[in-house]
Amino acid sequence: MTRPMVRIHDLSIGEVIDREMNDAEFAEYEAEQAIIQAAAEAKTKAEVDKAALLKRLGLTEDELKTILG
Repeated sequence: MTRPMVRIHDLSIGEVIDREMNDAEFAEYEAEQAIIQAAAEAKTKAEVDKAALLKRLGLTEDELKTILG
């Protein structure tokens, strides 16, 4: 498996270095990806739950917005 690349701009020598993430960077990257995935799943679940609640109440989203003003 190829790890994501890191680009380093060293302005002191005017050089751009591209390299694969090291172990620490990759561990942090994986942790961040897990957090992003969990947030996306939570958002999707909240949207599904909201739609189910509106359906049970017999309201559309626009009607709910009108009620809540």
